[in-house]
Amino acid sequence: MADHPSPAPGAPARSGAIGLRLALAFLGVALMAIALLAGLTAVFSAADVSSLAARERAQLASAVAVAAGAAWDRTNSWAAADLGPVLDLAARTGADAQIRNAAGRPEASSRGFAGHPGTQLSTPVLVRGQRVGTAVVRFGGSGLGGAEHTLRTALLRAIAGAAGLAALLALVVGLAVARRITRPVERIITVTRAMGGGDRAARVGPVAAPGELRELATAFDQMADTLDRQEQLRRDLVADVAHELRTPVAILQAGHEALLDGVVEPTPDQLTSLRDEVLRLARMVDDLQTLAAADAATLQLSLRRCDLAEVAVAAADSLAGRFEAAGLSVERQLTPAWVMADPRWLHQVVTNLLTNALKFTGAGGRVTVQSQTTGPSALLRVTDTGTGIAADELPHIFERFWRGRQAAQVSGSGIGLAVAAELARAHGGQLTAGSEPGRGTEMTLTLPAADPPA
Repeated sequence: MADHPSPAPGAPARSGAIGLRLALAFLGVALMAIALLAGLTAVFSAADVSSLAARERAQLASAVAVAAGAAWDRTNSWAAADLGPVLDLAARTGADAQIRNAAGRPEASSRGFAGHPGTQLSTPVLVRGQRVGTAVVRFGGSGLGGAEHTLRTALLRAIAGAAGLAALLALVVGLAVARRITRPVERIITVTRAMGGGDRAARVGPVAAPGELRELATAFDQMADTLDRQEQLRRDLVADVAHELRTPVAILQAGHEALLDGVVEPTPDQLTSLRDEVLRLARMVDDLQTLAAADAATLQLSLRRCDLAEVAVAAADSLAGRFEAAGLSVERQLTPAWVMADPRWLHQVVTNLLTNALKFTGAGGRVTVQSQTTGPSALLRVTDTGTGIAADELPHIFERFWRGRQAAQVSGSGIGLAVAAELARAHGGQLTAGSEPGRGTEMTLTLPAADPPA
């Protein structure tokens, strides 16, 4: 179960600031979109209302003109025409009208026509296709004019209300989304501070967040696990090196004190024993030096065309005495496999693989070395019939200073395979392993193949 550390004392409160900035950013974008939409809606709505009102005014003016023409037609003159109903028609719509004869002189007017400052429309009065006068209609703040104003005001209020509601919803949604995004970020920040304060057990754990943030939290926990494992390996290294050094140092100290005190004579056997302990110490120093050299191998490689089979032969020959002393047979199945590599470091890789097989294969066992070219890759396999590697340990064998359960019974610092893997990567290849406990291990070195020499 993941720990939930508290923020470090004195740490700045970031949660509100991050969430507020995100929410305000969402709100700002939403407000700009709402303002643009509301403005366009208001403009087009006002234009539609104005167009509708203009059509209604034109129809009313035409109706007044038709009514005036009918009144003229009944008497065939303006003098006897009854224009009261015509003026009443205009008055019922909140407008004022004036009927003029063909010469443009007023024949009848509404009482408020003279002082009416509103919009004015003039429509000819036609009787059987002949113009006999003009109907002039003026529209004020009541009737059609008032309806237009009322409709515009109602539309603007509706648009403003909808925009305000949309802005409120945008703020609520923005806060919710910002909270969903910032909560895992805050969690990661808190765990990072806790780890920086020395709490190595702090983990983010499962988080309810978008996919990318879940992947970030998972990657962070994996990184923390790796750091813990590396830290444990470093502690184990110190303990292993101390253990490995203690015995030869104690033997050297006791032997020299015995020689200095005259307890024993400096016989060849005694000096040889001391020399063996010195060589043991030297091998440990060499292992650490090799690891440091492997780290810088990419800067030191001197690439040239070489044959994996020849390198394997040279490495196997150099270890022939040790294999013979251990009672192991070495089977060589080597075919030319050309690569671009540094022969010195490639020899180190093969030597490490063979040495590893030698350590974990009992007397009477067999080690097989194979080389071949497969498509764009050159392969070198080292297979043994040794104790094998447990499934839970197999993913860790190329880590520095890793020593599995079987390695506890043999000497070494646990860097041989790590060095080999590092050098393989430096050559643009990789080192992989397959194993079954009790049935042996197969190490495969894969490198980019090169054309054979002409």
